[in-house]
Amino acid sequence: MSFPSLQIGDLVAKLPIIQGGMGVGISLSRLASAVANQGGIGVIAGAMIGMREPDIVKNPIEANLRALRSEIAKARELSPNGIIGINIMVALTTFKEMVKTSIENKANIIFSGAGLPMDLPRIFLDTCEEKKEEFKTKLVPIISSARAASIIAKKWQSKTGYTPDAFVVEGPKAGGHLGYKYDELTDANHSLEQTIPEVVDTVKALEDKAGKAIPVIAGGGIFSGSDIAKFLDLGASGVQMGTRFVATDECDADIRFKQAYVNAKEEDITIIKSPVGMPGRALFNSFIEAVREGKKKPVTCAFHCVSTCEQEKTPYCIAAALIAAMRGNLEKGFAFCGTNVSKIKSITSVKELMASLQKEYDEFRKNF
Repeated sequence: MSFPSLQIGDLVAKLPIIQGGMGVGISLSRLASAVANQGGIGVIAGAMIGMREPDIVKNPIEANLRALRSEIAKARELSPNGIIGINIMVALTTFKEMVKTSIENKANIIFSGAGLPMDLPRIFLDTCEEKKEEFKTKLVPIISSARAASIIAKKWQSKTGYTPDAFVVEGPKAGGHLGYKYDELTDANHSLEQTIPEVVDTVKALEDKAGKAIPVIAGGGIFSGSDIAKFLDLGASGVQMGTRFVATDECDADIRFKQAYVNAKEEDITIIKSPVGMPGRALFNSFIEAVREGKKKPVTCAFHCVSTCEQEKTPYCIAAALIAAMRGNLEKGFAFCGTNVSKIKSITSVKELMASLQKEYDEFRKNF
């Protein structure tokens, strides 16, 4: 049995798989276009996307927007007919400018979390006010609860009349920054299996009122084709996967970053207290150990990238740490990861990964 397609408005992905947006620099145009070419939805991460620009410190806004335009153009050149999304965290100081730039450069979808994206539809409407027929970017909030879906939908409707085009629900097993309190990460009441049906029920009422389908996408800890089948059976229309796509040839990270995933053991996974004020799941290493021992000391903020970062209190710059890790220098940074990273045993191509997920999905359907 083949995968069902995933439809978000007038966009139809052949496979119900969204590659999660992974910053800093882990998912850029190369990975996103490879996923899109295989029938999934490829996603470029906007966080510190301008890290390679020579003026990133002097002109961070211009550098990030320039890089964003460049990455969208590269992805579109590599995948002319694929679906390309942009992940833009609400907490970014350049949030408004990056949303506007993504829309103007015809990104297919904007995925937005790390806060409730209350202003997203207003920015969209202001951007395309004079030429609405030219701009068809879909707006998809990333949430962790049915309550968040309801709050966002009501606020969007009351302020702009816009209804979200879909929702991504990230559970507590996801990699990177997590929208949960520490004690909620292991609470069954907050598990993705518990949350997806709740969000689906909430969204059904929104669909009836809006007169359109609003797909719910499950993310966080999804590793195999059988996992995909499980969440589709729970009512999700698709899944978001991040960790699996890191260990691919096309991933934009350094080979040493990818190899850290291949070498990871279950006991290497840890939860950190991020400078941006959220817990995060990462691979434990000497850098994290030094932070916990108080050996890292606050530094001058060079990038001013995240509005929630407490610069005067933080023992390290998370942007610098993630840039170093992406470049393979894990002694000066660390790798975010999902809870199933230890299951990865080798680096493969995106095409091979998609084929293996299809095979696992087929086998699961045949047996059950």
